[in-house]
Amino acid sequence: MTSRFSTLQNRDARPQRPADSAPVAHHAVVIPSSRKALPAKPDVAPAKNANKVLDARVRIHRMLLEEINLVALERLPKEEMRRQVHDFVSEKTRQERMAINTVELEALVDDIVDEMVGLGPLEPLLKDPDINDILINGHQNCFIEKKGKLQQIHIPFKDEAHLLRIVNKIVAAVGRRVDESQPMVDARMLDGSRFNAAIRPVAVDGPLVSIRKFSKNKLGLHRLVEFGAITQNMAEVLAAAVHARKTTIISGGTGTGKTTMLNALSAFIPEDERLITIEDAAELQLQQPHVARMETRPANIEGHGELKQRDLVKNALRMRPDRVILGECRGEEAFDMLQAMNTGHEGSMATIHANTPRDAISRLEQMLGMTGMPMTVQSIRSQISSAIDIIVQLTRLSDGKRKVTSVAEVTGMEGDVIQMQEIFRFVRTGMDADGGILGYFEATGIRPRFLEDLRAMGIEFPGRYFEPGRPQE
Repeated sequence: MTSRFSTLQNRDARPQRPADSAPVAHHAVVIPSSRKALPAKPDVAPAKNANKVLDARVRIHRMLLEEINLVALERLPKEEMRRQVHDFVSEKTRQERMAINTVELEALVDDIVDEMVGLGPLEPLLKDPDINDILINGHQNCFIEKKGKLQQIHIPFKDEAHLLRIVNKIVAAVGRRVDESQPMVDARMLDGSRFNAAIRPVAVDGPLVSIRKFSKNKLGLHRLVEFGAITQNMAEVLAAAVHARKTTIISGGTGTGKTTMLNALSAFIPEDERLITIEDAAELQLQQPHVARMETRPANIEGHGELKQRDLVKNALRMRPDRVILGECRGEEAFDMLQAMNTGHEGSMATIHANTPRDAISRLEQMLGMTGMPMTVQSIRSQISSAIDIIVQLTRLSDGKRKVTSVAEVTGMEGDVIQMQEIFRFVRTGMDADGGILGYFEATGIRPRFLEDLRAMGIEFPGRYFEPGRPQE
């Protein structure tokens, strides 16, 4: 490989520019092979003790609201606020003659401070870097995803009203609302996490909350190689293709790491290009200096003012982009996106929900049909085949690991059928005693057509990268 590409290969390791409020990317993680059963239900005695502590916290918090000037208290630095709350709680526990030790007292103070300035019982979960998702099905039924596996946990919500107050606090902070007239909300939290909630009457058993957290550290392509999500050879080929303006679609199901992969590959876009990102909730964290970010907006209480992704894509094309990065393509905006890819915006990127590269093509066809344009099936497929070069398929395996299971190239049309050829794939060979998926990456033996374009840019790859039956390095 040429020295030029060796420089390109390390692009994702370059120092990152700070971002004031940029969301962070959700990353693939290394999953331990051992399977853990869901925790058993707690004994009655610990449950009673936990209820006593919860009642004490609620009671002391109520006293605090009644006896202290909260407006003045909240203006103090957090450490000073915590000291004053600590003094107040210590005094009240003595007056109430509560049997509480130093550790429990400190935990009680933390809970009350979190309730005042944070998100109450959710704060410890949001601070835990090992937790990827927080899933709440009513105030008594809560789960987290930790290292790729779901676990049931106890989150000490007092009641449904307590959970609802926290939901309202989250949505109010980002300028959204949720109530009986608009019982569903999708938003980006202040720390960049993706937040979704549904309340009654849509949610039958109480508020349904989903929080998708993102790693504070943006994962580069080299880190995904270390995690085993992709091989070094595959990563180098994809990075070079992105650099050479090959339009790429990243396909996969929910939680497979599509946004992480999009962030990682975008690091290889030259820094002298103007990028425009379009998302429902801003999640991408591109490191190029010239990035314009746009986000959709829901309708207001009167039902006006909604801005859909298609509106933003149309507007983006008037903003002189070199590439358009679409966070998720899922509706009629697919038509405008493909038009952009076919009219001078090569190298644009998007994610799509699909199980295989062929399914991704079928979904795009369906999205184009949603526009209501009088287009024949052949013209729709012709648009797709001429616009898209590469489809990267991501899969979340049953053991929780994320893998790039296929890299396919779109080669054109043959009659009415879009032709594709698989370049790399992940071959499953079985399962170990602990439930971990066994397998390896291999090349199919087909050399992609875009290698000619890479060669013209001075990027060469050894023939062994594409030898069939050879496990990828």
